[in-house]
Amino acid sequence: MESYINIDKNMIAAETIGDREVVWYNVEQAPFSIHGLIKGEGDEYFHRVPDAVAEATNPGVHKLARESAGGRVRFSTDSPYIAVRARFRVVGRSVHIPLIANAGFDLYVDGEFGSRYIKEFRMVIDMTDRYEQLIDLEGSALRSYTVNFPIHSVVEMLEIGLKPGSALGAPRPYRDIAPMTVYGSSIVHGTGSSHPGAAYPSIISRDLNIDYRNMGFSGVARGEAAIAEWLAQQPTSVFVCDYDHNAPNAEHLMKTHYRFYEIIREKNPELPYIMITRPNYWTCVAQREEILDRRDVIMRSYLRARENGDRNVYFIDGMSLHTGPRQYESTIDGVHPNDLGFVRMAESIGALVRHILEKKNEGI
Repeated sequence: MESYINIDKNMIAAETIGDREVVWYNVEQAPFSIHGLIKGEGDEYFHRVPDAVAEATNPGVHKLARESAGGRVRFSTDSPYIAVRARFRVVGRSVHIPLIANAGFDLYVDGEFGSRYIKEFRMVIDMTDRYEQLIDLEGSALRSYTVNFPIHSVVEMLEIGLKPGSALGAPRPYRDIAPMTVYGSSIVHGTGSSHPGAAYPSIISRDLNIDYRNMGFSGVARGEAAIAEWLAQQPTSVFVCDYDHNAPNAEHLMKTHYRFYEIIREKNPELPYIMITRPNYWTCVAQREEILDRRDVIMRSYLRARENGDRNVYFIDGMSLHTGPRQYESTIDGVHPNDLGFVRMAESIGALVRHILEKKNEGI
């Protein structure tokens, strides 16, 4: 079959960085700062959850916990270009998500006025288990950068390449608080975004300059006690619970949702805890009654917690997240948000996270 991929030069990716002079650095070494991922001594790839915890949760989580969604490496440099060289255990591919999101890296510059997207590190379309790519920058000023890991791939190794002689240092720091934890479905995972940094937890992180953990497990986040018990032990500033989509039915939600909250709350009595219902009521006509049933379950969890005296629990109605004149254009398939949908989620959820953090800071 004839290919059209090489007609538009903007769709072409070089197979290597060519003859550009580059010094390669392993991101597992200082001064690089890795966030949202684990890779201990002897581990063959980056992952998000300890293997024993993931295995005890369910087979799907055991597999998807190896995907690097939400992972970041941060550093500062004055190099006029930045390159990546990556090796993969698994390269994610799907029919409705760009390869750049599934298996690519992207680059942001982090400054006094927030973070700004620069460009994706683009791979050739038939990339298999490794690739390298380079992005030219605006001059040689010393800046802080974040490179986001792929959403649906398993990364064994990542190196950052800089111009020889360039400075390399620690990144601009996140706000000095514990990470935000976001637990949930493929929407939390980032499925549907055009590039790794476009998922809603990532947008909130940049807007508020806070670290975060992406605990999204596409299709298999079902509120199991095993992962709740592990998450309850992780230092957290705000906990977001968004797994409505992955519960098989409202009855399953009823059995697990409040218990999941209780497990987190038992070890974290003052932790702000946000409960969210699924956001695609408007675009899933055939499931609207079921969506409302699920919404009622989560609302009852929230009200029960409030009735028991919890003043650090919050509720976000997913029906409010994709509204307005473009409410039917916020997803790629009626379920998963596109970039517009993720921005709308980040604005609403992020506003509440900001309020919570300001309230804590002010001692109100």
